[in-house]
Amino acid sequence: MFTFTPLLGAQSSASKASQSILELDGGVKILVDVGWDDTFDPLDLVELEKHVPTLSLILLTHATPSHIGAYVHCCKTFPLFTQIPIYATSPVIALGRTLLQELYSSAPLAATFLPKASISELGASISAASTASVAEGDGSVEVTSAGRILLQPPTAEEIARYFSLIQPLKYSQPHQPIPSPFSPPLNGLTLTAYNAGHTVGGTIWHIQHGMESIVYAVDWNQARESVVAGAAWFGGSGASGTEVIEQLRKPTALICSTRGGDKFALSGGRKKRDELLLDMIRSTLVKGGTILIPTDTSARVLELAYALEHAWRDAARDTKDDVLKRGGLYLAGRKANTTMRLARSMLEWMDENIVREFEAAEAADGTSQSHGTADPRQPKADGKGLGPFTFKHLRIVERKTKLEKLLSDGTPKVILASDSSLDWGFAKESLRALAGGRDNLLLLTEPLHYRKVSYKTDEAHRRTLGSMIWQWYEERQDGVALEKGSDGEMLEQVHSGGRELSWMDVQRAPLEYGEQLLYQQYLATKRQFQDTAQTRGQENLDTTADAIDDRSSSLSEDSETEQQGRVLNFSTSLAHANRNKLGLTDEDLGVNVLLRRKNVFDYDVRGKKGRERMFPYVAPRKKGDEYGELIRPEEYLRAEEREEIDMQQRRTESQLKLGQKRRWDDAGPSGRQNTGGPNRRRRDGDDAERKDADLLDNLSLTEGGDGADEAATSGTELDEQAFEGPAKAIYEKATLTINARLAFVDFTGIHDKRSLEMLIPLIQPRTLILVGGMKEETMALATECQKLLVAKSGVDASSATAAVIFTPVNKEVVDASVDTSAWMVKLSNNLVRRLRWQHVRSLGVVTVTGQLKGPELTSTDEEPTDSPSKKQKLTNETASENATPTTAESKQAIDTPESHPILDIPPANMASGTRSMTRPLHVGDLRLADLRKIMQGAGHTAEFRGEGTLLIDGMVAVRKSGTGRIEIEAAAYSAAPNMGFGQGAGSFLAVKRKIYEGLAVVAGS
Repeated sequence: MFTFTPLLGAQSSASKASQSILELDGGVKILVDVGWDDTFDPLDLVELEKHVPTLSLILLTHATPSHIGAYVHCCKTFPLFTQIPIYATSPVIALGRTLLQELYSSAPLAATFLPKASISELGASISAASTASVAEGDGSVEVTSAGRILLQPPTAEEIARYFSLIQPLKYSQPHQPIPSPFSPPLNGLTLTAYNAGHTVGGTIWHIQHGMESIVYAVDWNQARESVVAGAAWFGGSGASGTEVIEQLRKPTALICSTRGGDKFALSGGRKKRDELLLDMIRSTLVKGGTILIPTDTSARVLELAYALEHAWRDAARDTKDDVLKRGGLYLAGRKANTTMRLARSMLEWMDENIVREFEAAEAADGTSQSHGTADPRQPKADGKGLGPFTFKHLRIVERKTKLEKLLSDGTPKVILASDSSLDWGFAKESLRALAGGRDNLLLLTEPLHYRKVSYKTDEAHRRTLGSMIWQWYEERQDGVALEKGSDGEMLEQVHSGGRELSWMDVQRAPLEYGEQLLYQQYLATKRQFQDTAQTRGQENLDTTADAIDDRSSSLSEDSETEQQGRVLNFSTSLAHANRNKLGLTDEDLGVNVLLRRKNVFDYDVRGKKGRERMFPYVAPRKKGDEYGELIRPEEYLRAEEREEIDMQQRRTESQLKLGQKRRWDDAGPSGRQNTGGPNRRRRDGDDAERKDADLLDNLSLTEGGDGADEAATSGTELDEQAFEGPAKAIYEKATLTINARLAFVDFTGIHDKRSLEMLIPLIQPRTLILVGGMKEETMALATECQKLLVAKSGVDASSATAAVIFTPVNKEVVDASVDTSAWMVKLSNNLVRRLRWQHVRSLGVVTVTGQLKGPELTSTDEEPTDSPSKKQKLTNETASENATPTTAESKQAIDTPESHPILDIPPANMASGTRSMTRPLHVGDLRLADLRKIMQGAGHTAEFRGEGTLLIDGMVAVRKSGTGRIEIEAAAYSAAPNMGFGQGAGSFLAVKRKIYEGLAVVAGS
């Protein structure tokens, strides 16, 4: 049994988020991807939360928000999510971590709102007067102050800890995963990851479970790019052919995305695409304008950065006055340095040309990789020895103040900024500064759409800046500017015409006093839930989160641990009269009634289990930080030291004049200095982080630059320090006049219509499930694939052997099980004695040749009438007939399970004829690596030569074709009568013998 349920991304109007549930035989559930879109709507994850307690494992495909955006939110919100085994490739883990760290540090809405249902009636009535009406798009959304309170976003350490739970896998290596604690046995389920293209580490998953062979291929790209190798349908990097590799061919189910199914590939491929990008840039630099290219932060940015860096390198070596020399090249992102550092460490996951370039750079530099004497991050002055991601012209900007200064200098430049939606990150800040210039260019690299979302009862268009600008580009209301490119073709740049762009800008702001009380009440509700219901997998809530620091208007971010999900479902039933009095019944309190209720001294523990059998005891939790328990030095002073400090405090207070302000780090009236304790430790840590960040920014801006740039960036100001603690989302209407031109160059790196129509018939799936695209392109591709598969197989579309195509919508369950016809037969004792089993690894194989007979009917003639058993049977039948007369239906129901046909040995005259007609059959799959070990163990020499060729004793070559066929070739040998079999003949026969031993040769028996 195999059912498929798309949770997100099936026939979606615009949302690219991907979530799918695969349920296999035995109750095994697999979640593939935990994507989210730019709206960060928690309602998208409601259906996923229902499946979390029954999941067996989780698979991740790409390090993009549409595939991994909700991963950290699920780990932080759903208590059981972190107990489920998660699998992905190493680049997806590393790049996904940096992606979400930048996402949560830049997008306020990613933290999601405090649920309104978790706030008490008192708190809601207090804040009912403050209501904000937010106009968004063409709808109106009403948000109360309680609903605008944001949850605490996960810290960078929490995100790193969640990603450390993911188990890394390599390409083409089968792996048998471990199920979750609440999952049924996997029964030999095998996972294999293959390169999907599109992103570094992107994965096509092959899932083998019993008779089901499932290929999950969403967002793949067959074409090779500069950094990312093509999908592994035909083999390794850049391989091509007429047959798909054996592991991915003829699956029982192929799950494929249809996004991009309505577009055609650009003639000329990657080279033409890169030339079009550079022509767009040159046309703007000639006018003195600036080009803004919004992109993601960890996936497709590698392809763009590589292409532009090498274009600037070529321009620097060109003796002619190239226009690219006029502008600078910058990459703006809060985690850009980390992303590029990770890219330099995962070259083996990229295209073969990247590896060759790195080896050539090492050879030119004169230092081997093993010595590591040279720093690969430092560019050479002459340009030699530069690796693929060692930038000489691309400068990295990670601080907002650096970016603002860069945008205000007025020089032409190219800026790669995150994020592609233009709704958060440095791309939004860059757009505000560059939108007014008529000579500037906003260059989009992927299509951007919008989607409908629901806030409470009102519906509105939650549209990102990128989606509104993309709509302008498609409408082309103010005309198109045509310019001639380097190859003579015309470049299209859409005029924005000075149109005004309006949107609701979201900013984080500290909570006011009344909102802090509401937030504290929310934390108290969660703690009360922990006292009344022990949820499996739920961690204890830190009690220090309740205390509001008197010296700060906000709570400490380090002292709060958010628990949501099922906790909030329970908290809605708690009616709060005030903060100190909770309206709970005795049943809700359970054994805690001894502590919560007055004049209650006994509790019936008879028949109770677990914690209900013991007197409740709440262990006090000590405050601490990352260094351990907090220690106050003033509590361990000797008497004479304490007297000396008191005298010093009195002198300090006597010197203070009336109305004079005291510095925050001076001693207070209570005699305690504010320089000690955890606050000082936190402040020192913040100062150290700011200093490190300043140093990193200066290095990143001047990397590969000259001394003038270094001097210009040395005096930049620090970014405003973000406040700590809980926050709320402030909606402000923002307007922006757009005068810059709009252009589009397709850098999505995803399959097109030609690739889909060519590969799907070659894969030959028995069941095709199309997801991940809009309704129009999904239906169009389904119709076209039906024709192609029928033409490929040569059968009628109505035939039972024809491929079945499903186009499900979100939350629709599709039964894609293997259609088999099975009958039950009984084997006779004579046939069972003749069976000779052969073992292929963990399986037993036997061939059966027999004669099918009708079911055995119990005859009264088989036993003598005088036997005691016959008399007893007749007596029982007579008694049963006298008691209740048996009807024909009941007799048929009783006899049906036992009426199985019998498979017996054929007669002698028939056996000789069938034996001559049957041919031996080889069952199993022999790996050349296993054959090499076997031959070496038998005393032969065996080594790999070339691609997929095993040479044994220097005379026998063994190859394995893409279809799994084993070919053996032997060198010529002497066949003289006095020499017997030559050495070559002996090796040839030995190899064949070992191959046959590794396979099961079954024939008619």
